[in-house]
Amino acid sequence: MDDRQALAALLFAGITKTPEDMLQQYPKRVRENGEKVTRFAPSPTGFLHIGGLFTAMVNRRVAGDGICFLRMEDTDKKREVADGVTGIIQGLHRFGIDFDEGMTGPDSEKGAYGPYLQSKRREIYQVFAKSLVEKGYAYPCFCTEEALAEQRAKQEAEKCNPGYYGRWAACRDLPLEEVKARIERGEAFVLRLRSPGRPDHKCSFKDAVKGKIEMPENEQDIVLLKQDGIPTYHFAHAVDDTLMGTTHVVRGDEWISSAPVHLQLFYVLGFKPPVYAHVSPIMKEEDGGKRKLSKRKDPEASVEYYRQEGYPAASVTEYLLTIANSNFEDWRKANPKADNRAFPFKLTNMSRSGALFDLKKLNDVSKNVISVMPAEEVYRLAADWAKEYDPELYGLLSKDAAFATAIFSIDRTPVKPRKDIGKWSDVRDYVSYFYEELWDRQRQMPEHLEEADVKAILSAYLKVYNPAHNKDEWFAAIKEMCEPLGFAREVKEYKKNPGGYKGHVGDVSSVIRIAVTGRKNTPDLYAIAQLLGEERVRQRLSECL
Repeated sequence: MDDRQALAALLFAGITKTPEDMLQQYPKRVRENGEKVTRFAPSPTGFLHIGGLFTAMVNRRVAGDGICFLRMEDTDKKREVADGVTGIIQGLHRFGIDFDEGMTGPDSEKGAYGPYLQSKRREIYQVFAKSLVEKGYAYPCFCTEEALAEQRAKQEAEKCNPGYYGRWAACRDLPLEEVKARIERGEAFVLRLRSPGRPDHKCSFKDAVKGKIEMPENEQDIVLLKQDGIPTYHFAHAVDDTLMGTTHVVRGDEWISSAPVHLQLFYVLGFKPPVYAHVSPIMKEEDGGKRKLSKRKDPEASVEYYRQEGYPAASVTEYLLTIANSNFEDWRKANPKADNRAFPFKLTNMSRSGALFDLKKLNDVSKNVISVMPAEEVYRLAADWAKEYDPELYGLLSKDAAFATAIFSIDRTPVKPRKDIGKWSDVRDYVSYFYEELWDRQRQMPEHLEEADVKAILSAYLKVYNPAHNKDEWFAAIKEMCEPLGFAREVKEYKKNPGGYKGHVGDVSSVIRIAVTGRKNTPDLYAIAQLLGEERVRQRLSECL
């Protein structure tokens, strides 16, 4: 047994398995048609960020008919929050993102490549760590935080690159006997990589989003295992994504700087690296410039914001696809009714510089999505939202589901549907004049009409109003009122001779609309009146008069 083997045996006395054992335990996935295998690997250290949802969606789309699994990287126990795992799983599920394998709950999972919770994979990491020690690619480091801080100060004074490498790697070549003695004294240590990299050498890789990237090789002796034996992200990534058969690692572009470390780890472990796809962050416009969407500054950074505001999951997904792939909007125009899962998503169509997040655009997209939903679905989703966030509205909607559904049915035509609702929190205002409890009864008549003319219109309409009329008869009755009141029957007649009339049939209709609803702009007035019923229509007209 040489010194490296003896050191490995000393550091990992309880580890008897080998990397070969692990590779047999986790055999290569069978991919008959070259299907992709992706993963979403968040840390349960806070709320689900819109950037996390975006990355999860991209991973799901890239996998296509392949495998997309959920792995929880719970190695940062200090920052972990209660129910963090559950919150992430439920948050993703609400937006239609489910996984083929991985975590299904805080203590449950599915799939043959687990555990999918990193804290339960300690032995696996130590098997490969022991192997690296045996190969001379890893060693124990006893440097304290104080010693490392002092070293950083010296490096700054000498204007050297900061870090633990070369002559600054104090524990790199400790004799075996000294290591034994320090361990016996109970000194804590981490396991570091003995980097084979040279600063004058370059490494390069082809990124699926950014294209070819070339960077200096890693020369840092990074930490592989922390003092508690838990791996760093870098080491866990190389081990887990190899054993789990990940073919494409889609992650934020803040990890580009770590790519040389990761490529080096795959090399020393004897593994083939995956295809990397570094996704640009979601940006926000501010003061004429752009910045990353901030968890601290921006409420829309949390996916909970979209739930509270009442954006349908389908709307958020549809919008994220517009900023994920530059050709999605053209595809949607060509396929207005298609399920967006049929869209041929490509990493090469992603922005290299960062997509700009625009709440106004999201609202427009959401109006389009809601406008083509059946009235029954609009009622169901609106009521579900109101049950949690607007109890009064929920009580009114659920008291008479047929009446509420009929409200949403008005002008919900397949050719040119109205687009009044962008999110479920808009529904209270949208339906308010149908419910006495919500309607504020404010009526602002057109300023260009005299009060006497408004009264004359209302008085005349009360005489001709007949709920038994069909829509053509209803509008014909309004036209018949016009000329005796001094208004043109047709808009074109008024435009030919504006001085000869007080207004036109549109103005007459507006007065009736405002009297009945309090709004200048509503869906089809005839349908509204039919739904409100004769008693309420007459009452509102008389009240206004």
